Amino acid sequence: HPSPPPSEEVWSFLRAVPPIADDVLMWRTPRESWKIGKPCHGKKVYAIAISNSTHHVYTCGHGYIKVWDESALYTWNKVPQAQLNFQEHQNCALTCKQFLDEQSLITGGLSRTLTLWDLAPKPRIRAQLASTGPISSNAQICLACFKGFVEIWDLQNQILIKKHEVPEYGSRCVDITGNKFWTGGEDTSLYSWDLRSYQKLQQHKLHHEILSITHDTSEEWMLVGLRMSDVAILHTHRKEKFKAIIHKYIHHHNLKFVACGNYFVTTMDESIHCLAAPSLQRLFQVEESTEILCCDVSADNQYLVTGSKNSATVYQLLY
Repeated sequence: HPSPPPSEEVWSFLRAVPPIADDVLMWRTPRESWKIGKPCHGKKVYAIAISNSTHHVYTCGHGYIKVWDESALYTWNKVPQAQLNFQEHQNCALTCKQFLDEQSLITGGLSRTLTLWDLAPKPRIRAQLASTGPISSNAQICLACFKGFVEIWDLQNQILIKKHEVPEYGSRCVDITGNKFWTGGEDTSLYSWDLRSYQKLQQHKLHHEILSITHDTSEEWMLVGLRMSDVAILHTHRKEKFKAIIHKYIHHHNLKFVACGNYFVTTMDESIHCLAAPSLQRLFQVEESTEILCCDVSADNQYLVTGSKNSATVYQLLY
């Protein structure tokens, strides 16, 4: 049974808590989390993004994206601030990335289009690119991965720069870091590639199918989620590698490094695990009642948001 929402006195207390200073969060790791709200998306939430400055949350799925302001994060029944509809009603956003300037958003999913959104002054579709698949993006380029190749798109001019061949079973997921990008997949190897020469730089054999990859803000560490629910963390320059073993065959695996880089969140089926980096010390674990499809952590490390069957769940991280 879902826990009842806290009382209005509790909400008042939470809203009155001053933000934690950045220099404190840089060195501290959370000891637990507290469920504070559950914005209702209405359909499965496949992708989530949290804006850095305003704490707006974008929940994505079939047909539309819903936008929630920070006050909605503390409730069970507030209406969204806005709803962004796809041009094709059958489109489903499976990935969602907000750019650092918080003025734009890119989504990719089931249809053969990547959608570029302008968020200010009023949300609208800026452009659609003839691509799809799991993506990684910064404000200049977007990478979309397919079986055996990665498409590299120029977002400023909205043109395809290159189709780069990669191992046929090594491109389930992609992550861009500075002047290189990483791919991984069913062949159990993690690859890095130079974005200028397109030459292969590194290859790491991890012995299990790779489901997800991401990097920390310093771009020194790569996190890799594996099919057998292991989480590997590798240094991008030195031969350092650590692994957390949870022993559970899983279907959905999401990874999110926090902005300060000293811990990360991983979701596995119905479980949320928070682990320190790079030691992989376990900080806390939460069980949800339904399968978790996506997650994100706010840049100030205050909020953790997950997406599941028909809603998002918001947690406040406690230090």
